[in-house]
Amino acid sequence: MPLNPNYASKTPDEHGLYSYSADEHTVWKDLFARQIAYLQDRACEAYLDGVKRLGLSADQVPQVSELDARLAKLTGAGVKGVAAIIPQDEFSTLLSNRKFPVATFIRTREDMAYLEEPDIFHEVFGHAPMLTNEPFCQFMERFGALALSLPKEHLKHLFRLFWFTVEFGMIRENGALKAFGAGIMSSPSEAEYAMSGKAEMIDFDLTTVLRTPYRIDIVQPVYFVIDSFEQLVETLEQDVEAAIVEAKAKGDMPAKFDRAA
Repeated sequence: MPLNPNYASKTPDEHGLYSYSADEHTVWKDLFARQIAYLQDRACEAYLDGVKRLGLSADQVPQVSELDARLAKLTGAGVKGVAAIIPQDEFSTLLSNRKFPVATFIRTREDMAYLEEPDIFHEVFGHAPMLTNEPFCQFMERFGALALSLPKEHLKHLFRLFWFTVEFGMIRENGALKAFGAGIMSSPSEAEYAMSGKAEMIDFDLTTVLRTPYRIDIVQPVYFVIDSFEQLVETLEQDVEAAIVEAKAKGDMPAKFDRAA
C-alpha cells in the first residue's frame, strides 16, 4: 500500500485494466501538459524520443498493460502494476528482468508539485520513456541483478547509484546539461530547481556517488552528470562491490542538507 494514508493502491479488473475517475484523468492531463512543455528544451533526447515512441499524451492516465506491450516490442523491457512500495528483492528482481514496477494510484491536486512516494505519473511519465533506450535498459537490468547478488549490508550504498542516475540523473548533451532522471521529469518543483542554475552539478564518479547521502523528502541539493548512457553500462562492468567497500572505508561526503529534519 502507499505510505500516504490519503492514497490507496488500485486493483485491476479481469482484463488487467485499472479504473480512474474523471478527476484523476484531469490531474494526469494537467501534470502532463505542464511538464512536457517545461521539459522540451531541458530533457535529454532519449527521454523526449521515448515519450513519442510510447505514444504518451495528456488525454488520460495510460494503462500499464498497453505500455508493457509497447515496451516489449521496442526494447524487450516492460512495466508491471504493483501495490506502491514493494520489498527491495521484488523490486530488484523486476529490474533484472527488464521490468519496472508501476504504482497505479495518482496524486491529488494538492500534491501536484511534489509527492514523496512514487505514483503512476512518476512511474510512467518519469520512468517509462527511458525504457525505450537500449543502454539505459541494460543498466537497469544489470543493476537489478547486482542488487540481488550483493550482501544486504551493501545495498544502502548501491541504491545511491540508482538514486543519482535513474531517479535524479543529468546528462551532458550537445554541450548543454539535460535531465533524464524520473524524479526531475515528474516533479514540477524538482525540475524547476534542477534547471535553475542554483543546484550543484558534479561530474559522475562512482565512488563519489556511493559516498553521497540523500533524502527523499526534499528537492535534491546535488545532481551527478554523465556523458552518455553507455557510461552507465560501463560503470557496472567495474567491481562495484569493491567500490562500495572503498566508499564505506572513506566515509560519507558531508551532507548538503539537515540530517535531523
